[in-house]
Amino acid sequence: MATVDVSFPGGVQVAARIGSFAILTDQPPEDGGSHAAPSPYDLFLSSVATCAGFYALRFCRQRQLPTEGLAIALDIERHPDTRRLETIRMTLSLPTDFPEKYQQAILRSVDQCSVKKALSDPPEIELILA
Repeated sequence: MATVDVSFPGGVQVAARIGSFAILTDQPPEDGGSHAAPSPYDLFLSSVATCAGFYALRFCRQRQLPTEGLAIALDIERHPDTRRLETIRMTLSLPTDFPEKYQQAILRSVDQCSVKKALSDPPEIELILA
């Protein structure tokens, strides 16, 4: 089980340690930060995109398919009043010489992203006092 330990190094920065990795977050100036690191929300969105990217890359490597030009772009739509996240749109760009016979299969592979699945069937989050 992964344990994430959080600390507060200063300002509105929040640091997370997971295993041997340290992840720093900050806020933009309009939210009191110095923009020295991505915001937690930016990391959340990045985790969706990088997870999908891993599945795309693995699909290509397992089949010895080209990866030059392989890319994923993530765009979001928010509700205009509540600012609630409504849509995450990922656009998969394939290499120019990517075989057409694998196009639907790579989409199915990318759709297996575990971060996306966690959003589709969200876990219960419990908050307790120590």
